Amino acid sequence: METECKLPVHLHGAALDTELEKISRTIGRMLDPDIVTWTGRSAPPPAAETRRAATIIADRHCGATADPIIRNAQEARQLELIGKWLRARGYKVVSRESHRAFDRMAPGTYCFRLNVPVKLKGGGEFVKIPIDAVVMPKKAKSGELPLLIEAKSAGDFANVNKRRKEEAKKAEQLRRDYGPRARYILFLCGYFDSGYLSYEAADGIDWVWEHRIEDLTQFGL
Repeated sequence: METECKLPVHLHGAALDTELEKISRTIGRMLDPDIVTWTGRSAPPPAAETRRAATIIADRHCGATADPIIRNAQEARQLELIGKWLRARGYKVVSRESHRAFDRMAPGTYCFRLNVPVKLKGGGEFVKIPIDAVVMPKKAKSGELPLLIEAKSAGDFANVNKRRKEEAKKAEQLRRDYGPRARYILFLCGYFDSGYLSYEAADGIDWVWEHRIEDLTQFGL
């Protein structure tokens, strides 16, 4: 119905009316009266109101479509920057296929987008946590785990506060399974305010700003 503007071919009469009424009620509950200002009025809305509503909705739809594309492109750029910085210091990239066991990476190697296994809370079942960059320091000692880096970028302050719990959840799962050996940090670019940073710091998560990438040396790289 949405993409082809056609009614279902197998529904007719009263059954079709019933289902369409359900859709209408759902849409009615979701309408924002501050945007669709004519909600509840019997008279048809003026053209200026419908144009305003259509413009706002279109802008939000474009943002919802574009934001993930921009975020993914930013992440790819951040990972390329990390890789360039590591290679300049003699680190070698390895494929994730050849290093499924992240804790057995050779010193002086790194990998992008590697899955780290953790146990589900209260059970023996494993789940995989995707990590953007996994780096084993050159001077890593026996039993040491690689540094786990999460690339994060934000174009505004509002969006980061919706996503900050994701990192806290990952850090909690990693420490529950691997203890204090698990080092998980953020690589930040963009708008991250004191509220976001305080939240992450309270969960024991440290970070490095993209424009201060040399701070990665403080983590043994």
